[in-house]
Amino acid sequence: MNSHIISLKGIEWKQKDKTILKDITWNVEKGEHWVLLGLNGSGKTSLLNMITGYQWPTNGEVNVLGMRFGETNILKLRKSIGWVSTSLDERFKHHGGETASEVVLSGIHATIGIYDEITAEDLNRANHLLQQFRIGHLGEQKFSSLSQGEKRKTMIARALMASPELLILDEPCSGLDILSREELLQTVDQMNRSEDGPTLIYVTHHIEEVIPSISHALLLHEGSIVASGEKYKTLSEENLQDTFELPLALEWDNDRPWIRIQPHNNRSIDFNNSY
Repeated sequence: MNSHIISLKGIEWKQKDKTILKDITWNVEKGEHWVLLGLNGSGKTSLLNMITGYQWPTNGEVNVLGMRFGETNILKLRKSIGWVSTSLDERFKHHGGETASEVVLSGIHATIGIYDEITAEDLNRANHLLQQFRIGHLGEQKFSSLSQGEKRKTMIARALMASPELLILDEPCSGLDILSREELLQTVDQMNRSEDGPTLIYVTHHIEEVIPSISHALLLHEGSIVASGEKYKTLSEENLQDTFELPLALEWDNDRPWIRIQPHNNRSIDFNNSY
């Protein structure tokens, strides 16, 4: 049985006459935390859908958590994968008036709402997760009344409720102001340092979100891998320029990468805090 957290071999995915993913081979080992970087339309979401079994490759082999797709129960496998995205926020926004605590508890069975009996152990775990994300005092507040940053922390706590082996954060800082962004990144960084925490796949197109605990990087451009591996080797100026189609300068500060765009008129524009 495959021991990788994720193992993709020769993945190709075509939609009608368009090739969305091309020759994707990628391995993620336990103990690694990866950032997935690329422009909008580079194939990031398609790759996530492939990993979680919502899309099937035209060619290639997918193994997740030691299970080979086509030979495993995908619904059962998904219970071991936590996935946080802004689209999931919207589903709760329109569903009703759950409290933050109830939203977290719904993560036990990955449902929108609570339909099964909740035990005292479940309640204790939900409260612990809310405390871990520094929002324990908001447990009885309506989810709809929380700030964007508080909602995102609640959703990550929900994803952790079932103790997943793999956690996917799909652009979790989208729509956050700089303070909320940094608070969330600090919380995720602390989570990554936990010995019993899940393997993280962090998806973004903002390189400054690569926090110190992220160990590896995968760069995508037009459905192909530009580079992958340890972050200090992979996040080079040359690779990032190929990924983002712009001349840029790269600097590392406090174990985080920052870029400056280099326009043709030789004026440097600092995009570090652009949102």
